[in-house]
Amino acid sequence: MNFSELGLSPQILRALDEQGYTQPTPIQAAAIPIVMTGADLLAAAQTGTGKTAGFALPVLHYLAGLGPRKGPAPRVLVLTPTRELAAQILDSVKNYGRHLPLKSAAIFGGVSMGPQHDALRRGLDILIATPGRLIDHLGQRTVDLSQIQVLILDEADRMLDMGFLPALKRVLQALPKQRQTLMFSATFSDPIKALAQQFLHNPQEVSVTPRNTVADTISHIVHPVPSDKKRAMLVDILAQDSRLQTLVFARTKHGANKLAEMLEKSGFKASAIHGNKSQNARTKALAEFKSGKLTVLVATDIAARGLDIPELPVVINFDLPMVAEDYVHRIGRTGRAGERGRAISLVAPDESGLLRDIQRLLKQEIQLVPMAGYELSAPLRMDANAPRPVQGQRGQGRPAGQSRPGGQSRQGGQPRQADGGRREQQGQRSERGAHGGARAEQRQAQPGKSGQQRHAAHAGQHSHPGKMQDGPNAAQRRRRRGGNPGASVHSAQRPR
Repeated sequence: MNFSELGLSPQILRALDEQGYTQPTPIQAAAIPIVMTGADLLAAAQTGTGKTAGFALPVLHYLAGLGPRKGPAPRVLVLTPTRELAAQILDSVKNYGRHLPLKSAAIFGGVSMGPQHDALRRGLDILIATPGRLIDHLGQRTVDLSQIQVLILDEADRMLDMGFLPALKRVLQALPKQRQTLMFSATFSDPIKALAQQFLHNPQEVSVTPRNTVADTISHIVHPVPSDKKRAMLVDILAQDSRLQTLVFARTKHGANKLAEMLEKSGFKASAIHGNKSQNARTKALAEFKSGKLTVLVATDIAARGLDIPELPVVINFDLPMVAEDYVHRIGRTGRAGERGRAISLVAPDESGLLRDIQRLLKQEIQLVPMAGYELSAPLRMDANAPRPVQGQRGQGRPAGQSRPGGQSRQGGQPRQADGGRREQQGQRSERGAHGGARAEQRQAQPGKSGQQRHAAHAGQHSHPGKMQDGPNAAQRRRRRGGNPGASVHSAQRPR
């Protein structure tokens, strides 16, 4: 199947052709026709499969048929968990819609809030936002969501993980009942199903990958190592080919900083990205990594979420994640688009329980490869009582407990923090924050005596230029929210 067979507008097909895209990925081929009917959609696809184009192309096609806006209020809202992902979605929307007279903006924390107000005041067709920042604007009455016709929840599983459920419910109250809702997730889980029941109306489901699986283009290797020799092993592994771009995962922001400093002293071009870094610093580090100026990027789970790094050959887990599902998200950065990738994990004895969780989740054993000079005195324990990192230990890890929004505990702790805020618990800076994502963003926005960073916002407004990835065509868009479920209208006349 080619994009031309999906009925996309000539302007979108032209943009896709200019970027060399001719065939949709499986998730795009499955999702686009459904989106174009106007039906609600619940879609699951692993990271790197083209989910963004799966919703961006049909939405752009729909807007192209509506004609000019009659006011500043946006008609499409995309919610996403992190500022990096919001910026990347904006970039994609610009590229796909480069030949359409549409305007879009992304609003998130970490930069000046002034441009956000200006962009919203001038008017938008598509608004891309992180939930906490959007709540801020709703509170200040600087955004009007009364004209939203399409709501898109991207990386919905991560938004739940980061404690955004209360913020999502508040946004839902501000939206018209008659709308189309699309929910995309890297994995399907029971909490995602529950969220879908609240937000979606008789959704059609699409899944192009089994639950909690990873691409078969990724090879997994575990190197058992004593805790005190982890850093030396990492240096040895990186030294085997220092030219390879490598993404290294640390469990905490403090650990990421220390690791990047150590690698720089060891002669590697390295930098760290995490929630406490300013937006400019994170953008600069990512740009230098993509350009090859940096060969090693050390990241925490939240900071790396949504990173789009083409042809990344290697991901190294310096620390195993406390939650097995995060392993799937981490290694999803490599082995994309059919390319081969390697996922290397350095596992100390006190992490063997985490390794067991990962293997049970993936339903496969991961090859253990001892390295000369780093042998353990005893094999890693893989039984039900296998040890785990001590909760609250500083080391390279975050606390052993994390909780899901609403108090449902993953392994008992605090919900994750959004948009890179800061939490102090037992002397450890975690990548997750208390009281849910929205409060975490608001707390970070407060300057002052605690020394917390000012949580600013950013709006990048653009007259659509674009980036590629899928495409659809729309003829009859059916409104299945709040109105007559059987009613259908032309895509350019979708009721509000």
